[in-house]
Amino acid sequence: MPASVLREAEGLLQPLGPPWGPSGLRRAPRASKLKEVSTRGSVCSFLSTCAPADDPAETEAKKRRTGVKWVDVCCPEPSQADVVTRGSPPAEDTPQQDGPAKQAVPLSPGEAKKSPACDVEEKKLPRLQKRAGGFTPLTEAMEREVIAALGKGEPDEVMSSAFKLRVTRQDIRTLRNLCWLNDEVINFYMGLVMERSKKEGYPSVHAFSSFFYEKLTSGGYQAVGRWTRRVDLFHKDIILVPINLRLHWTLAVIDTRKKTVKYYDSLGQEGDKICETLLKYLQEESREKRHVKLNASEWTIHSMEPHEIPQQSNGSDCGVFTCKYADYICRDRPMTFTQTHMPYFRKKMVWEILHQELL
Repeated sequence: MPASVLREAEGLLQPLGPPWGPSGLRRAPRASKLKEVSTRGSVCSFLSTCAPADDPAETEAKKRRTGVKWVDVCCPEPSQADVVTRGSPPAEDTPQQDGPAKQAVPLSPGEAKKSPACDVEEKKLPRLQKRAGGFTPLTEAMEREVIAALGKGEPDEVMSSAFKLRVTRQDIRTLRNLCWLNDEVINFYMGLVMERSKKEGYPSVHAFSSFFYEKLTSGGYQAVGRWTRRVDLFHKDIILVPINLRLHWTLAVIDTRKKTVKYYDSLGQEGDKICETLLKYLQEESREKRHVKLNASEWTIHSMEPHEIPQQSNGSDCGVFTCKYADYICRDRPMTFTQTHMPYFRKKMVWEILHQELL
């Protein structure tokens, strides 16, 4: 593979954001570099998803030259407009859960709609037996609902609406195997994680919109200062920041209990600059909202390494990994899942979005 192509791919995966960061902060120890095989596999699996299809003979030649597995993806590549815009970010004075501005007609307070595939009557969640490892199998009835939601129908049909967001059938279809998740699915799932955190026994959680980090890096603190006018971040245990790096989903997590900012990337890329940017934001938020100086030297930033968290082995499941990182972190649970669980998680996420509750 030409070196120029590798450099271009690695450039696309670099974190967006200014190089500045708070001085005096602590960085957790990190290996000097990833293993060659891990890095090469990450870049190439990414390229296999984004690049045009090769001639079969040429692909086989690449396999022999590089020893890298090329991944076939069922979904069409996003258009240039999808890559650049991903919908419109919320207005400047809009708090996080207002979601993308493409939601033309906001829901009235308290309005919530579940999919027609669900029973309109409120029912208790099915009591399911958990298999070894804590993974809950879907019942036959649940499987039928998932198949119906992913099947034929009007693309613009609203399947679920809550958190001032609407998920359409077209959005739900991004949860088909090997498809890339979009902002609506990511933000809705983060809303479900926040909703669950209100129950007893869970750490308190605030999740920013997937547009937050992009807005922060492009406009600075003033561009997002009003997003938290109805929430005190310093009274939350965990703050989730889903991040879209053009063609890749990652997650940053601020833990106010442990005073850490961590970066979770299913391709094993480093995100220390992202952590620094978010810690700088937290300092400004503390100064503006609490009139208290936040001492950065008391905080630690850390980019999770490939051996510390589950990693994807294809070029399409980064969005699902991002959602499951958030799910497990906000339950204070060890991450016991792997790439092999992704098809199961996709179906489970469809059901959870339809019913607006996490299993």
